[in-house]
Amino acid sequence: MSTKTGRIVGVNGNMVTAEFDLAVHQNEVAYVVVEDLRLIAEVIRVRGRYADLQVFEDTAGLKVGGRVEFADEMLSVELGPGLLTQVYDGLQNPLPAIAEQCGFFLPKGLQLVALPRETEWDFTPKAAKGDVVRAGDTLGTVPEGIFDHWIMVPFGMQGSYRVTKIAPAGVYRVEDEIAVLEDDRGLHSITMMQKWPVKRPIRAYVERLRPTEQLVTKMRILDTLVPVAKGGTYCIPGPFGAGKTVLQQLTSRHADADVVIIAACGERAGEVVETLREFPVLIDPRTGRSLMERTVIICNTSSMPVAAREASVYTAVTIAEYYRQMGLNVLLLADSTSRWAQALREMSGRLEEIPGEEAFPAYLESVIAAFYERAGIVVLNNGTVGSVTIGGTVSPAGGDFEEPVTQSTLKVVGAFHGLSRARSDARRYPAIDPLDSWSKYPSIVPGDQLDRAKRILRDGHEVQEMMKVVEEAGTSMDDFLIYLKAEYLDAVYLQQDAYDEVDGSTSAERQKHVFNIMNTILDSELEFAEKDAARRFFQSLTQVTRDWNRVSMETEEFRLMEGRIHDMLAEVTKNA
Repeated sequence: MSTKTGRIVGVNGNMVTAEFDLAVHQNEVAYVVVEDLRLIAEVIRVRGRYADLQVFEDTAGLKVGGRVEFADEMLSVELGPGLLTQVYDGLQNPLPAIAEQCGFFLPKGLQLVALPRETEWDFTPKAAKGDVVRAGDTLGTVPEGIFDHWIMVPFGMQGSYRVTKIAPAGVYRVEDEIAVLEDDRGLHSITMMQKWPVKRPIRAYVERLRPTEQLVTKMRILDTLVPVAKGGTYCIPGPFGAGKTVLQQLTSRHADADVVIIAACGERAGEVVETLREFPVLIDPRTGRSLMERTVIICNTSSMPVAAREASVYTAVTIAEYYRQMGLNVLLLADSTSRWAQALREMSGRLEEIPGEEAFPAYLESVIAAFYERAGIVVLNNGTVGSVTIGGTVSPAGGDFEEPVTQSTLKVVGAFHGLSRARSDARRYPAIDPLDSWSKYPSIVPGDQLDRAKRILRDGHEVQEMMKVVEEAGTSMDDFLIYLKAEYLDAVYLQQDAYDEVDGSTSAERQKHVFNIMNTILDSELEFAEKDAARRFFQSLTQVTRDWNRVSMETEEFRLMEGRIHDMLAEVTKNA
């Protein structure tokens, strides 16, 4: 521990101003001493001999003249085997261990180690004595859940090193020495565990690639209309209660990702508790085991200290980058970035900075951009490819997408999944608005088919708005059929029953097949004597198609129901 100390000269909420004598660095960790407690803080501004500290806990009881200890290290997380299945707070304290030790209420000043020290891991060496290695190279592996966890050369080690000692295969703890590396500066002891500053991206890779491969979520409206790429970014803005959290939970369960990191940043405690209860009992479709085995949850609820919201986001993305370094595809879900931005606004106000729009700090855009830019797909030292995909929810007040957090996010993400209050109230789930949402990433279906479907949805919406004025009687048959086709596409393809075993998860192969059938129907020239007949036909077709969505693609029943859809269409198609 550093011997640098200071004394408190001012307290403003969770911001403490301290006077010091020795050099203090921006983003350095400090400990504010109150009675027998040491509250962790971070230096967020240095002014001459004064430092402004952001304290991550309740500051009640602090007073002028109190002691401050500077740690001479950045805010960091522990990286190593044992991260998966864990539930941490924003500072990487394991919440189950705290609950076991202290009960239901989080005490002030308590800090526990993030990685279990007594757990033994079955180490298999991959490097040999005499090998030349660099940061990010694999020294060995240990089994962690369904993956081989790579034990890597610490990311902060610059240059090349020669392996002078490597531990034989056997059982070790995270603090045991498993290798010794040598360079011009001497010998370096390596353990299974390393620490990394959360606000510094991990860059131990050869090349960064452009995201082109789709991240299949098995949700039709996402994969078809507003796709996400591995290593890409997307945001989910929407009003309260529109289904942002549920959408993220479904994505985490079915998406084609190896590891899922969930950052509950300022979410309501009830929603976080629901997540903590559901994930251990959810069955992972890939393995048939608990979904929690490949998940890490970072919890900082709205009832916890507001300052730790910022730390929770960076802790989550650092853990995501760590698993990316193992050649895995990682999905990071941040819920909600609006509450993170609110924490930034609160701290900016206490620093008396010049406010930007709606009192958010003027640097809000750059902070949000820096976070999303930590997503990406990279080529590692051994040629393996790993990725981090970041999806963040935004909770604009009143569902106003013009507010600063949403607009700042839209400037940097590759896909926009806008949730609609109207669709949510109409029970059209997922409540993503197909007209407002967009994506820069390629879809799993051909571009001409996708453009046709989007045109039908857009034209159908225009006819619907017109019908509110002139009613159905004032609408031509051609326009009415466009409206019915759009409603049909929405009902049977864009909407999805998350609780149905088949319909809740649609493979890419099935999506392509079903969407091709949808386009056949949208392309057909239909003939009806009256509008009531057209409506009855589409009602029947909708019911049959919904039943078809609930039938496994490998069964004979699937093919028979598909034939029935074609027969129904042939009966009303011109020149059939």
